[in-house]
Amino acid sequence: MSSEHDRAVLNCIFNPLLPVGELVYEEELPNDMQDIEDRITDVEEAKGLELEGVKAAESGDLDKAVGLFTSAINIAPNWASGYNNRAQAHRLKGNTPAAVADLNEAIHLSGGQGRSGCQALCQRGIMNRKEGLVDLARKDFEAAAKLGSHFAKMQLVELNPYAALCSQMLHDVTGKLQQTGQK
Repeated sequence: MSSEHDRAVLNCIFNPLLPVGELVYEEELPNDMQDIEDRITDVEEAKGLELEGVKAAESGDLDKAVGLFTSAINIAPNWASGYNNRAQAHRLKGNTPAAVADLNEAIHLSGGQGRSGCQALCQRGIMNRKEGLVDLARKDFEAAAKLGSHFAKMQLVELNPYAALCSQMLHDVTGKLQQTGQK
């Protein structure tokens, strides 16, 4: 079992676009929304390979990390977490198509539920938003928000055009008040 510090470090590695302190990796979800990995055989061996993959990613060896995550997937092909973690290594390598394909598979395998489903939806939402695919990003964040993701809820607020307009108006008024106060 990893410590809270270990999970925070891993979260920073695999979720570098998240605000500091926001944990997608260890999102608190209701008990009925947890992953089904306990029912999948060979997950323990796959988890060991995944931990090695994380260590490889931490040391900057992303090719080795992808290989280890692939080995974990080969052992437990129905385990969504393996695809999700390999997606993050692909993303860090700049291979967006491979990352999206793995996230799609993680969402498919998880049924868009549990930790892996929630994390994959958030990560795909981030990637869609970065690519300017706002409607697709919004759908992913909405699905993750329904699972209880605070990060997804924050993203939905930022994607809300009315919230952006209000924020801009507030910024303009504040700027004018500061200018008036300086004269």
